[in-house]
Amino acid sequence: MAEPYIDDPFFKKSVIYLCEHSEEGSFGFVLNNYIDFDFDRVGQEFPSLNTKVSIGGPVQNSNLFFLHTLAHEVRQSMELGQGIFMGGDFDHLQQLVREDKVAKTDVRFFVGYSGWSPNQLEEEIKSNSWIVAPCYLDLLMNTSIDDLWTAVLKKMGKNYARLAELPKDPSLN
Repeated sequence: MAEPYIDDPFFKKSVIYLCEHSEEGSFGFVLNNYIDFDFDRVGQEFPSLNTKVSIGGPVQNSNLFFLHTLAHEVRQSMELGQGIFMGGDFDHLQQLVREDKVAKTDVRFFVGYSGWSPNQLEEEIKSNSWIVAPCYLDLLMNTSIDDLWTAVLKKMGKNYARLAELPKDPSLN
């Protein structure tokens, strides 16, 4: 999660699901930076799912990625942990949606992803750019939450919930 006063316009008050963190670097998806239109407009051939699409990050922003909780129902998907899977056979996912076997809380779509080179994320955490938070599955797959950043802080307890109450610009107080 972005620290309250991070200035980067792309990552301001962002919540990122970190998919991989290793010696080679890190990558994840911004969960709360939505595109202003439904997935139905992004995935022209895709059956209606009535879900939002997030801008997952500035890397490969012409590619569509997806996370899901459909276990091995989506062929060739990769397990990330805690029942979350990434990618897989997109045509097979479309078929599952057509067969009404997928709820909108089963899958999240992202245009692009966020990436860090080796040790970059650790340095950004040390410089207080990020708050490391647990993964809340009920929030991760829910695109209907208006203020995910605040919702996650409140779930982390009262000390973090206070951060959610900070004004956007303290100099205006």
